[in-house]
Amino acid sequence: MKKVLLIVLSIMLVSMGLVGCAQADDTYEIALITDKGNIDDKSFNQGAWEGVVEYAEANDVSHTYIKPEEASDAGDLAAIDLAVTGGAKVIVTPGFLFEVPIYEAQTKYPDVKFILLDGAPHTADYSTFETKSNVASIMYSEEESGYLAGYAAVQDGMTKLGFMGGMAVPAVQAFGYGFLQCAEAAAAELGLADGAVEVTYHYTGNFDENDTNKATARTMYQEGTEVIFAAGGSVGKSVMSAAAESEGKVIGVDVDQRYDSETVITSATKGLAASVVSVLEAIYDTDSWATYSGKTTYFNAANGGVGLPTAVIGDDSASAFDRFESFDQAAYDAVFSTLESGSVSLQRSITVADPSGVATADELVSALNLVKVSVTTR
Repeated sequence: MKKVLLIVLSIMLVSMGLVGCAQADDTYEIALITDKGNIDDKSFNQGAWEGVVEYAEANDVSHTYIKPEEASDAGDLAAIDLAVTGGAKVIVTPGFLFEVPIYEAQTKYPDVKFILLDGAPHTADYSTFETKSNVASIMYSEEESGYLAGYAAVQDGMTKLGFMGGMAVPAVQAFGYGFLQCAEAAAAELGLADGAVEVTYHYTGNFDENDTNKATARTMYQEGTEVIFAAGGSVGKSVMSAAAESEGKVIGVDVDQRYDSETVITSATKGLAASVVSVLEAIYDTDSWATYSGKTTYFNAANGGVGLPTAVIGDDSASAFDRFESFDQAAYDAVFSTLESGSVSLQRSITVADPSGVATADELVSALNLVKVSVTTR
């Protein structure tokens, strides 16, 4: 009997080692599992958590978050196990890193509803994709958000642009492709010469804040880049640091990052909080879970899923466009309406020869029909 108890205790200790234990004794109905970052990461975790808090507090629903101690599929699954043990009926998971854990969890916990942001469940080897009826796969039209960012930069007079994405995963690729397509469209509207807009295009291979990424950004600024679109999570912190030292400018990503650095002129945002609230309302208020369950739903300009920030938090009299020279709310509203109405068609993906997903300059120029925009990859 003692041997059995020791085995059970060992299993419990291993499981607890894989997850944050601060919330282990609580009971709650909605739980968010963070990825590598924290709920104040100014990115996916924070945006998703804000949506959970907004809905839960307004409707008096118990809620919490759990941060896995181990950044792995096993760690994420252990955190999901802990959430279910704590009573969670709805679990929110922000980011593509949860695709494999949710693939397993959706079968293990058929009575729990999962909201998977920016991903779709699949096996580790990508051989099988399946979104079961207890999962809502939520995606965002990053190409539209990137398009708005590129348009704003070129319309404001910038012709030397940079893109620093994290890993070449579909969401990051879409941000970059949209950025290039709108730089092209804006340059054409302005009557600029062929090749007048120069873009340095780079994938860091990670989503980290580190000296290497800062050095890359610093070099780009030294070479004349005026603004860098930092679409790589914490990579943005490295870019902001380099920009501050180089008098450069930054376009943030996912959430409004103007509050992190005065170098951030705008951000290509996703409606993370809004999408979480929408799905929670479907679960609790409108009995319309079927709208999202068992499939992937895209949030875009038409349903408020992407955009540039249009307000400054805490200051109703301030303009969210005050860091531009000339681009303003009216210009933004005009270009946004073209996406909202569907009158502009964008490419979200292109054919890339490299299995890593990193496109060459020739692939980008050819596939995206770039004429006014010239691309250099590094």
